Amino acid sequence: MAKKESSFLNMVITLFLVTGLAATALGFVYEYTKEPIAAAKLKAKLDAVSVVVPEFDNNPSEEMYTLESDLGVLECYPAKMGGELVGTAISTLTKMGFSGEITLMVGFTTDGTIINSAPLDHLETPGLGTKMDKPKFKDQFIDKNPGTVNVKVTKDGGVIDAITASTITSRAYCDAIQRAFDAYQKGGQK
Repeated sequence: MAKKESSFLNMVITLFLVTGLAATALGFVYEYTKEPIAAAKLKAKLDAVSVVVPEFDNNPSEEMYTLESDLGVLECYPAKMGGELVGTAISTLTKMGFSGEITLMVGFTTDGTIINSAPLDHLETPGLGTKMDKPKFKDQFIDKNPGTVNVKVTKDGGVIDAITASTITSRAYCDAIQRAFDAYQKGGQK
C-alpha cells in the first residue's frame, strides 16, 4: 500500500474522524449508563430515608413532596406508621463544602427535632471531610432541634464539635441541616 503524503487536509480529516468516533462512543456509553446511574442514586436516596426516620409502613417515595429553599427545591419523604406521621426525611444540600456541593438526607420529627442524618453525595477530601459520615460527627445532631439549639460548630457559637482539620466541611454539614429545618418549618408537614 502506498504511503499518503501528509498534508493539512489529510490531518484535518483524520482529526475530525477520530474526534467524531470518540464523541459517538462517549454518547453511546452515556446513554447506556444513564438509567443505571439514576436508579442507583434513587436507591441510595431511599435507603437513606430508612436510616434517618423511625420505622414506617408507607412508601415515602410515593408521597414525596417538595419545599423551596434558597438553593432550590428540597425533596421531602413523609414516613408514616398506621397513617400517623412519624418523621419526614428531607434531601437537602449546601454549596459551602470544601470541594463544593454536599447533599444530605435529614430526618425530622413533627416538631422539627433531628432524628438522624446521612450524607448522600459529596466530593470532600478523603480522610478528612469524608469523616462527616462517621458517628462521632453526625450523631451530634440527633435529638437536637435547630429551632431551639444553635446547630453550628463551636467556633461559630454552636454546639457541634467540628471534624478535626475539616471545619469547612463541618460548617457545610450544619448549613445543610439548617436549610432543611428552615424549609420544613415554612412548608409544614404533609
